[in-house]
Order: sequence, then structure tokens, then C-alpha cells
Amino acid sequence: MTGIIKNKINLLIITAILTFAVLFLLSGCGNKVQYDMMVEGNLYLDGSPVNIYIRNDKIEKIKKVSGLSAGADKVIVAPGLIDNQVNGYKGYSFVDVGGELTSEGIHTITKAFWEAGVTSYMPTLPTNDHQVYLKNFKLLARAKADPETLGSIPGFHLEGPYVSPIDGYRGAHPLIHVREPNWDEFMELYDASEKNILQVTLAPEVKGAMEFITKCREMGIVVGLGHHNGSAAHITEAAEKGAAISTHLGNGMANTINRHINPLWPQLAEERLTASIICDGYHLQPEQIKVFYKAKGPDKIIITSDVSPLGGLTPGYYLNVIGDTLELKAEGVVVYPKQNVLSGSGKLQPQMIGYVMKVTGCDLATAIQMASTNIARLYGLKDRGEIKPGMRADLILFTMDDFQFNLKKTIVAGRTVYEQKNN
Repeated sequence: MTGIIKNKINLLIITAILTFAVLFLLSGCGNKVQYDMMVEGNLYLDGSPVNIYIRNDKIEKIKKVSGLSAGADKVIVAPGLIDNQVNGYKGYSFVDVGGELTSEGIHTITKAFWEAGVTSYMPTLPTNDHQVYLKNFKLLARAKADPETLGSIPGFHLEGPYVSPIDGYRGAHPLIHVREPNWDEFMELYDASEKNILQVTLAPEVKGAMEFITKCREMGIVVGLGHHNGSAAHITEAAEKGAAISTHLGNGMANTINRHINPLWPQLAEERLTASIICDGYHLQPEQIKVFYKAKGPDKIIITSDVSPLGGLTPGYYLNVIGDTLELKAEGVVVYPKQNVLSGSGKLQPQMIGYVMKVTGCDLATAIQMASTNIARLYGLKDRGEIKPGMRADLILFTMDDFQFNLKKTIVAGRTVYEQKNN
């Protein structure tokens, strides 16, 4: 009897274990995925409430839900913004305006951008001395690879030195450093950057520009037209050679131009050219932005800040790299009195989102597309600029109140790098 009882007990135990195992597997607990983070908010594309699951720095899953937690019902979730033209910020410049560039300065800029809602940006080096370029590109290449920047610097933008030498079109670029395209020089800079120069902006009418454009495109480098007085023929040929973008269209031009024959109309008419525009309320008039938007369409517009190194500082007078005076106005724009031209913005991309919506009548999804998705596509950044499984978990959570952008949280590569403090 003792043996029979033991066998029955063992059978009951085995049955219980098997039953538990089956129920465990059927419940899905056996293969439950562990996520690093879950983000909830209203999806920027259509306003639908979603939960976004993040694992290993990437978006793993997006789940539509019937409702959101208390306090999250008005929060919008969108891909982090991407700025393709950043000259510096908070007194730090990528070409030594006000002092030498340092790793600390790069980290300060990066953090400030995270706190604004910009998760990726392209340090932009305007016209300057060759040795300054070499030194700063090397430093930037190290910063790009630095784990502390979390991949927020995908590459660099060389604006100049191959721009127009003519006053007005040259803008605030120092004449002493303006020069014709030189491929050997550029390759030195490209190597110093560890092959991370993503865009070069130049004047198509200067000697050697067309050959330079061709070589850049063969290497996959985006070519922009800016600070130039190119004719319609120059602009058409540049587009045929591979130029892809008009850098801050409507700016980098003389204050007085022929109303019919000027660089603006051919660039606006050229369908192969995307247009980057500075929408800070000063670089372009509302009607200009509206016309550019209608002519190019949302797929061919990029919202850029062209933010000055003086951005984020106290309004006042400052000296540029050659000792000329610049003025940061309280309204958030930088002017160059000597040339009577603007010299960059004092505002960042997120401050321009609502303004673009108000001026053009576009919806939020379109504004985000122009400030993130379009930039990623132009530069081949296939891992960011959209909210999709497999993409980098670069996300911003914010509210929009009467066209005002109010950032709540910034997530970069799956890490919370900024969160608004509750009052």
C-alpha cells in the first residue's frame, strides 16, 4: 500500500507541475518581453493615444490604447527634432567666436538642445581659417564618438568658405577667409572630421564650384547653395550636378536686388532643391514663409534655426571672430551692423514650430515632418526622424497651447535626458 500511495502522490505532483506549466505558457508569461521604458502620449501624426515601448535604445513596439494615465491626456509624443544648421550656442562657437572650442562647450550645447527638444544637430562651421577648421573638426569628431553625446551629432555642416565675396550675399562671413573651392583643402578637412562632413554650402557661381559639387555628390555629401549671387543658369546646372538644398532660402542675399533677376526665384522654382528656412519671425516675413511652403510643399521644406553662438546669452553687443561688433537683440535675432545684415538666430527649432503652423496653416504633423523627418531623409539618417519600431528612441513629449511649444520630456537613445520639473 505504501508504494501505491507514493506513486499516486508523485503522479499528482507531476500533473500539478504540468498544469502550471501549460497555464504559464498560455498566459504569455513564459516569453514576456522586458522593456527598458514605456512612454505614453498622443501620437503627433493623428492624435491617437499610444504606449511606446523602448528596449536597447530603440523603439520596440507602438500600441494604440483607449486612454492615457492622468496628466498624460494632453501630452503629445513626437520624434526628436533635428537641426541641420547650428553655429553654436550659449557663447560657444564651432569656429572660435569668443574663444576656443572645447569638449565642455560641445557638451554644454548638446545638453541645452536636449532641454529644448532637439535630439540631433549638425555643428555648422561657417567661413574661417583653414587651421581653425582642422582643429575644430578633429575635436568635433571626438565629440561625435563620445558616449556622453548619445549619438546626437550625426555629422557636420561646412558653410563656406566657398561663398560669394560680394557684400550682402556674403552676409556675416568674414571676407578675409572667403576663397574658391579647393578639393585638396576640403579633403584635409574631410579627413580631419573622420569623414563626417554631411553637407557643404557654397556659391554655385564661383570658379570651380560645379566640379566641386560633382565630387561631393560622388562621395554622398549633400551640397547646399547659399550666400551666393548665382544666376538661373548657375542654379539649374548646380541642381543637375547634384546640389540638393538651398541653405536658409531668402537669406544670405543682398538687401537690394533686381526684382526679376536674382537668386531667389530660380531656387524657388527648382524642384530638385529642398529649401531650409529660418522661421524665427525675423529672418523671413510671414508671407515669405507661406509662399515658400506653397511653392515647395511640405516634403521639400526644412525648418532650421541657424542659431548663433550668441543664442541663449543676455541681449547686448559682442565681438565676432575678426573683431567686428554683433548685436543680440532682445527679440532673439543677431544682427551685424557693419554689413547691415542678420547674423544668425537667437532661437531654437522648437520655438519655430508653432510659428510655422500659425503662418502656413499646416498641422502639427507637417510641422514636425519639416523639423525632423525631412532632415533625416535628406542626410540618409535612417535611424531617426520618425516613430517606428526599430528606430532610435529619440522622443519628445510636449503640449501645444495657442501655438506655444511646451516641452515636458526629452528622451535620447532610450534615456531620459530632460524632464520638466513640476511647480
